Amino acid sequence: MNALHEAAMPSRAELMSGDDYRESLRGYRPRVYVDGREIESVADEPSLRPGVNALAYTYDFARRAEVAPIALATQSRRNRVVSRMLHINESSGDLLNKLEAVRALCQETGCAQRYLAHDALNGIGQAVARIDDATGSTEHRARFEAYLAHAQDRDLSLGVAMTDAKGDRSLKPHQQPNPDAYVRVVERNARGIVISGAKAIVTGGPYMHELLVMPSRNMGAEDADFAVCCAVRVDEPGITLVSRPAGRPGEKLEHGDALFSRKYGQATAVVMFDRVFVPWERVFYAGDWEHSHVLTYSYATHHRHSCIAARAGFGDLLIGAGALMCEANGLDPDAKANLRDPMVELIKITEGFYACGVAASVYAARDEHSGSFMPDPVFSNIGKLLLATQIYDMHRLAHEVSGGLIVALPGPDEDHNPATAARLSEALQANPAVPYDRRIQTARFIEDLTASYQGGWYSVISLHGGGSPAAMKQEIWRNYPLGSKVELVERLLERGVLHDEARAATKNRQPGRCCDMGCSAPGQPIMVPLPALKR
Repeated sequence: MNALHEAAMPSRAELMSGDDYRESLRGYRPRVYVDGREIESVADEPSLRPGVNALAYTYDFARRAEVAPIALATQSRRNRVVSRMLHINESSGDLLNKLEAVRALCQETGCAQRYLAHDALNGIGQAVARIDDATGSTEHRARFEAYLAHAQDRDLSLGVAMTDAKGDRSLKPHQQPNPDAYVRVVERNARGIVISGAKAIVTGGPYMHELLVMPSRNMGAEDADFAVCCAVRVDEPGITLVSRPAGRPGEKLEHGDALFSRKYGQATAVVMFDRVFVPWERVFYAGDWEHSHVLTYSYATHHRHSCIAARAGFGDLLIGAGALMCEANGLDPDAKANLRDPMVELIKITEGFYACGVAASVYAARDEHSGSFMPDPVFSNIGKLLLATQIYDMHRLAHEVSGGLIVALPGPDEDHNPATAARLSEALQANPAVPYDRRIQTARFIEDLTASYQGGWYSVISLHGGGSPAAMKQEIWRNYPLGSKVELVERLLERGVLHDEARAATKNRQPGRCCDMGCSAPGQPIMVPLPALKR
């Protein structure tokens, strides 16, 4: 009995710590430029340190026993415990746990970044399975599964190089006057492929171990060379990364050192590929234009689902900081409706779009080709659309409950000026139970998150990250079961109209859904509280 039990116990991938991750970066030599300077060591570069810190936190988080249920997952195919950020979802519960993990990570870091690898791996897994089933092959699955094991066992950070530079947006890839506007295959041989072109908005590019190169749009037959998906080391010869700094490290700011974004931030890079060789074992597909839409659709759905959790974590920071600012100002939202109402509105927005993520998890469906689980596309896109368009309201509400002090403070040097410090601490204290320095610190924290360069960055990345609002609206309309609603009314009006597959208004239908075990099955798994997270 014990031998059988031991045989069934999963093995565990060796997970890196945050310091292990930093040290691992020193084993790579990517060609990186930031602010016109070539970077000698990504791990030791001050302008990238907030991004490295954010990823390092994800590594330390995954090693904490109290959060193991959400931070880790068991990959059934290999019976191996791996990082949640590198896991292929096998159930609705996996998607719920991923949501909780991403939210917890972003409560600390603002944007944990590493979850993009999870979204890309799940999307690629679905795409290669579709290609194999269509061609009667197992080749694409085999390459991907070998690479997945490689990434999981080494606990890698993977950057997503999906968004092409695109050039003239009115032209298709093969029509571009500059062919490098899209990444494409320029040569094939017995050993592999050679790719050239440019990818933009590669999150965390400089401090990733490897890049997942993926097409950014549906392709036609003439664009077959652009339908390429592969993995490359970030320091592969021919790759150049031109990056923005991560966060605001070391800046001399009007209101002092950025309390949050000096520690955590996110770099985004343009990645240029100049005849980069990729061996066949790292090519997931090349030229399979007929199936290029599968990856763009599946990745977008997974990623929008993750973005919901990421911005919920950011919303938690605003809610907590807003409550602290009310307290520091000597005001109680319980007694002041003009504060309580905007606080409730901020809570409603945050938990409203997060609830869409929960619904997308609960209504997840098993992909018929890969066997992995896909979040419901309607709820995923509604949640992402809500956060994308309401991020500006979240900032406004944080400003409303905080007062104008967050942008009207004297500079922090005055806190140490013998001529002004004592009078300022007296004049700017409000609630006698909250010391001056704590009130001011909270105000500067909210300024950093919402009314600074970094605050503007959070707004834009929330709006466009994972696709534009127009793309989300298109997916909601394309997937929503409008036909079921139309036929409901037809039936109530007793029109006796039969279903017509060619009728535009009724082409999408979906019956009601229920738990596969029945809603009252004894012992059905439910979400349970984790131990309180410790700092």
